[in-house]
Amino acid sequence: MDELTPHDPLLTPLHLRKDLVASGWTDRAISRAVARGDLAKVRWGAYVSRASYDALDEAGRNGLRARAVVAQGGTDLVVSHASAVPFWGAPDWGLDLTDVHVTRPDRKAGRREAGVQQHRGKLLPGDTATRGGLVVSSPTRLGLEMTTTGRAEAALCVVNDLLHRGLTTREALETRYRALGEDITEPMDHWPGTLTANIVLRLCDPRLESVGESRLLYLCWANGLPMPVPQYEVRDRWGRLVARVDFAWPDLGVFMEFDGKVKYTKLLRPGESVTDAVLREKKREQEVCEATGWRPVRVDWPDLERGPATARRIGAVLSPPPLSA
Repeated sequence: MDELTPHDPLLTPLHLRKDLVASGWTDRAISRAVARGDLAKVRWGAYVSRASYDALDEAGRNGLRARAVVAQGGTDLVVSHASAVPFWGAPDWGLDLTDVHVTRPDRKAGRREAGVQQHRGKLLPGDTATRGGLVVSSPTRLGLEMTTTGRAEAALCVVNDLLHRGLTTREALETRYRALGEDITEPMDHWPGTLTANIVLRLCDPRLESVGESRLLYLCWANGLPMPVPQYEVRDRWGRLVARVDFAWPDLGVFMEFDGKVKYTKLLRPGESVTDAVLREKKREQEVCEATGWRPVRVDWPDLERGPATARRIGAVLSPPPLSA
């Protein structure tokens, strides 16, 4: 991933109260600027321009608060866990963004206060990186950190995104998790959330291209369905590529597509509308069925919120009733 640019709202100039006061501002003037909409309060004693603040989503605002915490801190801090997610452009689906998360390199006991969760952990070479002038968890460490503070499904979405964009690898994740090597003294498999980490490391796959696909794979696993092959290339009997489908069970003659708004936006060709893209996608599905005789399954965002019911529907397609005599 490219380095964050100075124009990124996440890197908008941060104004600390002490600096504003030193330059002649009064607390009353700061309050008036906030009331007028010129400034936005990030946290106590830290402000940014309102326009930049409004341009950020919840994860980005958490990242801003993390910048303020580091700037106001009396010790070195590494932005970590969910607070490091926006600095790598990873998805924030399902993440708890209430608190700012930082890790203390001095390994002193962590604590939670004033909306800041401090973590204690040994930082090894490669565990940190610099993003926009800020020290944050590296993609490999971030992926593993996410398995310790939230649901496995949300962590899987982050890890798969990092893998898909080539920011880390399964080998790097597994090596750091188990801390192999004579000079590595603190394995991550002693951290909290070991069970979640094991699940995520088992399911993660760089072929998954979106949050929807990651959640759909997790749905299959959580409901005991056979695990599908991601990004499966369907070919006709002459070996010609017909299409690449999101998931397939080749042995069962079933393929599955995730229908998300982002998907159709990505599929748009010059001059096309979303309707055109949808119709073209339907035609592609028909071509796959005609070339293979396979049965299709389509899943959308609302289906993901009905996990057990959706799993039963998928299972019914995977195991159709026998034909009556």
